[in-house]
Amino acid sequence: MTPQIINERISKLREVMSREGLGAFIFPSTDPHASEYVPNRWKGREWISGFDGSAGTAVVTMHSAALWTDSRYFLAATEKLRGTEFQLMKERIEGTPTIAQWISTELADSTVAEAGIDGTCCSAATAETLTAELRAGGGITLRTNFDPLCEIWTGRPTIPSSPISLHPLKYAGETAKEKLQRIRRALREVHADGMLVSALDDIAWTTNLRGTDVHCNPVFVAYLLIATDRATLFVDRKKLSAEVADYLKSEGIGTDEYENLEKGIADYNEYNILLSPDETNSVVFRKAAALHHVVRTGSPIPAMKAIKNKTEIEGFHRAMERDGVAMVRFLMWLQKAVADGGQTEMSVTEKLHNLRAVSPLFRGDSFDTIAGYQTHGAIVHYEATPETDAPLRPEGFLLLDSGAQYEDGTTDITRTIALGPLTDEQRHVYTLVLKGHLQLQNLKFPDGACGSQLDAVARMAMWREGMNYMHGTGHGVGSYLNVHEGPHQIRMEWRPAPLRAGMTVTDEPGLYLDRRFGVRTENTLLIQPYKETEFGRFLQFEPLTLCPIDTRPVIREMLSPDETEWLNSYNRFVFDRLSPLLTPDETEWLREQTRQI
Repeated sequence: MTPQIINERISKLREVMSREGLGAFIFPSTDPHASEYVPNRWKGREWISGFDGSAGTAVVTMHSAALWTDSRYFLAATEKLRGTEFQLMKERIEGTPTIAQWISTELADSTVAEAGIDGTCCSAATAETLTAELRAGGGITLRTNFDPLCEIWTGRPTIPSSPISLHPLKYAGETAKEKLQRIRRALREVHADGMLVSALDDIAWTTNLRGTDVHCNPVFVAYLLIATDRATLFVDRKKLSAEVADYLKSEGIGTDEYENLEKGIADYNEYNILLSPDETNSVVFRKAAALHHVVRTGSPIPAMKAIKNKTEIEGFHRAMERDGVAMVRFLMWLQKAVADGGQTEMSVTEKLHNLRAVSPLFRGDSFDTIAGYQTHGAIVHYEATPETDAPLRPEGFLLLDSGAQYEDGTTDITRTIALGPLTDEQRHVYTLVLKGHLQLQNLKFPDGACGSQLDAVARMAMWREGMNYMHGTGHGVGSYLNVHEGPHQIRMEWRPAPLRAGMTVTDEPGLYLDRRFGVRTENTLLIQPYKETEFGRFLQFEPLTLCPIDTRPVIREMLSPDETEWLNSYNRFVFDRLSPLLTPDETEWLREQTRQI
């Protein structure tokens, strides 16, 4: 996308804004379902700004434009916005104004006092907050019933129409009918008669269905309206095979067309309805609230989905074994391939994808692989393009963050790989990150503690040296679902969702030295019971990821005896689990890679 194209789109937008009497227009990164990753139809923020990261908000006024995003994308956004009217606003950095503050300043001398946002792509909570802040900041009103992209986005993609498939009980472990019973019990606890489910992964989990409407996420565009004695899936019914339609009927789930949601809400005849203001878009929330008494609270589904059942846990173990075999074969190939020459960030990304794809249960990547060599490793969410594709040399670091969707589990792993000689600084930073990873992985903690209470453990060694990273330390992982799954997270910002046995969570501290290199080490973990004492129940982490951690960059003297033993123990664990699945040559290679230090 050239800067000229972006600036031309901004000009077209301003023509529409002028006609509609709007002083500013806001483009969030979500869709009508509050998704993190969205179908192409709703990538309006990317279309207007050229920035394609998963998080960000673009705002255009009659004379300026700005884009807000978090630290994962500061470097990438700087490059994407270069030459356009957009200026980068660094979220959570001192001195950065909020969106409402910036708009209020930009419109301070304007006779126009109205901003706009597409209310179907903005949660009710976000719209309410923006409305209050804009009113307080300069008497600006917020319009939510207009989408200028319908006029200016020529060739805008339609809503995806890919077929929906069954997620078999042998992988799901619980029927949709049983899940609906649990949901209804949870609704009764908050005195709700029913609820509207908007989040696509919640709908896929509840119905035991999967789709391909969103890149790398096996979900489909739909709403699910749950009442006391019935449930209705609002979806493009052309996407349902006869088998899927019969299955839904057998599970007590009716169907209606996606565009009939408003009528379905009008026909809903219960006393009240639960709507999550963070997940329900502003337009739907407002229409439902005009007809029904709303129980305004969070959905009970994310907490249910986060705790994996026995079948899902077994599936994770199987998926991690297959993923580990692919990773070992990749790492074994990589050493010689880089030495021979001709490899680039994109070529090794393709190689890893192909090694995973031979599994009969492989369904695709769980996100776009991050393969950042040397300076590119400092860009937290870097993705190589033909223009940036760097050749790999037998020196320095390759940061490789990747994952796969298997029908029985989802994987997410990062390894920072030494391709050859390293500097003392690289080894030092690598060991600091490893210390943080090991300290968190081996922590014991009370049942119900939240991730924000654990986060500092992964950062202690870095903080002692005045170093830090701005992204979260861990997120939940779906069971053949979205690779980012809540409600729990491990991060500095306050996230009160409790950690419980059966949850998956990643452990991924990192350090990024601008224009030099980056280091991140990530495993996916399973929360397990530890012990029960007079002080209550305690939990611990079990590594699910099976892939050796490179010991060549480690400065042995920086590790405590416990940390050294933990590293050796993990690598022994990887060898014991994977070696029976490997060829003799691969086994010998893995034996050397997991040699004790």
